[in-house]
Amino acid sequence: MEYIISGIQQIGIGVTDADQAWSWYRQQFGTDVPVFSERAEAGLMLPYTGGQPRNRYAIMAVNMQGGGGFEIWQYTCREPQASDFEVRLGDFGIFACKLKTPDARKAHQQFQQSGLRCLTPVHQVENGPANFFLEDPYGNIFQLVEAEDWFQDRKQLTGGVYGAVIGVSDIERALPLYRDLLGYDEIVYDKTATFRELSQMPGGQLPLRRVLLRHQQERKGALAPLLGHTEIELVQLQSQNGRMPRRIFENRLWGDLGFIHLCFDVQGMDKLKNRCAELGFPFTVDSENSFDMDEAAGRFSYIEDPDGTLIEFVEIHKMPIVKKLGWFLNLKQRPAGKALPRWMIKSMGLARVK
Repeated sequence: MEYIISGIQQIGIGVTDADQAWSWYRQQFGTDVPVFSERAEAGLMLPYTGGQPRNRYAIMAVNMQGGGGFEIWQYTCREPQASDFEVRLGDFGIFACKLKTPDARKAHQQFQQSGLRCLTPVHQVENGPANFFLEDPYGNIFQLVEAEDWFQDRKQLTGGVYGAVIGVSDIERALPLYRDLLGYDEIVYDKTATFRELSQMPGGQLPLRRVLLRHQQERKGALAPLLGHTEIELVQLQSQNGRMPRRIFENRLWGDLGFIHLCFDVQGMDKLKNRCAELGFPFTVDSENSFDMDEAAGRFSYIEDPDGTLIEFVEIHKMPIVKKLGWFLNLKQRPAGKALPRWMIKSMGLARVK
């Protein structure tokens, strides 16, 4: 079996108070179905946690309308650190999380009426989708992107994670990872300009090269119907005018405040490991065997893009369907690439927390 990428499973968000953040994300973004909630020691991420195991509290939650989830991550052994500089477009790392919306204009109006800080008007870049940017109370930037593929209709104006905006130093050098390894082989647009609609955003006043990538092949795998289509936008600063881009997590630990990683749901981890090495992106972390997260379990690994942005891969071995009924699924026995029945995935919604 070759490796299979089923979609974006989740984006990691470092916060100071995971319960408080999840409450806000439930109310505003509909990520109200918990997959796991666990207090434990992160002992395998030593390259990114200062060489020491660190205690943490993590909640993973999904939006059952469709899209990836949030892994809301909080240090419990130290005070999580914010960046000591203003993070701007073109800085290296995950600048923004993309979220799905069925109607960008209605979502923009609703968020403005709710008092959220919308950073841009609704706009489009060439033949790209209608979208806008907003900021959450913790300083994280989200891009609401109009999408057409949905797992189910819950009458919400937001879905789950649709992708990410990632700053890179050289788009051509980054493409072998995002295009050849992760399968984002369709260029929706490749545009270099000073984007007027971004003028109120940090770093949005300078010329940028923006390349929006999507995957032409339909994703396969147990959760592919829920995770859906996704996209990645690579951003490279063009004219520096004295500004040098910086790594967003410069001098900080994985798990500190902000977007800490982008995680893909995969099958065939050993084949994926070989492919990563062939392309020059070797695993920097590998749990190798099954690793428990609350009552879920799987194997996880990490690689870095050319600028050090962390990409996680998770191969699920065991997952809760209806945890309170003791219904768990062993995915190791499931044929590679076969999707779970939609009714079974929908059953996860019985765990919804309002």
